[in-house]
Amino acid sequence: LFIRLSVGLLKVATSQWKQEKKTRSGAAIRQVSSPSSSYPCKKSPLDQLAALVLHGQTRLRQLGQEQRQDSLCSTKPQNCKRIVVLGAPRVGKTSILRRYLRDGFVEEYKPTSEDFLRKLFRIRGETYQIDILDASGERSFPAKRRLSILTGDIFLLVFSLDDRHSFEEVCALRAEILAAKTKLIKSSVSDQCAKPQVPLVVCANKVDLPPSETEISRAEVLQALGEDCAYFETSAKDSTNLEKLFETLAKRGGLPTETGPSQHRKVSIRSYQAMRTGRVTGKGSQTPGCDDPCGALYPLARRPSFSTDLRQVMGPNAARKPGKRLEKCQIQ
Repeated sequence: LFIRLSVGLLKVATSQWKQEKKTRSGAAIRQVSSPSSSYPCKKSPLDQLAALVLHGQTRLRQLGQEQRQDSLCSTKPQNCKRIVVLGAPRVGKTSILRRYLRDGFVEEYKPTSEDFLRKLFRIRGETYQIDILDASGERSFPAKRRLSILTGDIFLLVFSLDDRHSFEEVCALRAEILAAKTKLIKSSVSDQCAKPQVPLVVCANKVDLPPSETEISRAEVLQALGEDCAYFETSAKDSTNLEKLFETLAKRGGLPTETGPSQHRKVSIRSYQAMRTGRVTGKGSQTPGCDDPCGALYPLARRPSFSTDLRQVMGPNAARKPGKRLEKCQIQ
């Protein structure tokens, strides 16, 4: 393809040069060739072609670098999971995710509009990719929230024990998730009685608060959500029950328990790439514990576009067949 493009550009440049040669006057030629002329000499078509070829080579090198970067995240489809985190503001979602990804806690509160993070794992010779979408800013955009729900694989719903409204919002979100997943399954499976098995965990944060400040009891939560609901009372501040929460998220989502923050070594993306490709780095060519579970936070992660998520929901063959009725979009 590159050779064909070069030949085509050469033909175009040659024809352009011949045309200019015919129309150019002798006086203009002398003016251009004169050393006393104050006008800069224009590039010849051959120079332009050389510049285009050089640009093409540079672009090919850039594409190769991008492909090498993408190879860091290349995993089997069943090993790629998206965790969607939902809940009211100021309940501690970002703090819980910080514990999950970086094992830290920040006292200062900063509102999160939307955050997309990606962590890569190397566990027992397999590569795993976990995308985490903190969809806090989608409370006022039902269509965006529904799209995030439809493309999510695992769900973490967070409310605060000192805020009853946040608990009511979690109850509404849970019902919305189950309804959306049920509708999505019924639209793709002929069995109208199919029930979705949605990996979903509910988290009541700020259990470190004194009992006088809490507004919701455990019995009330289980009565509203059901005894079979995975429910944890946690504290992002002192890490209470967070390890059990992350372990349950992994089990329900079909992920190894080594994805928990205390079950793997935290490495840089460069060290992760070296281990994944079998290259040994460091002094003395020693990498202790190369076979141990390890995880790296991917620094260049961006949320896929909404059109990409829509194609994922609608399917690759979403084009309507002749004579077939147009189906309603599932995010409506």
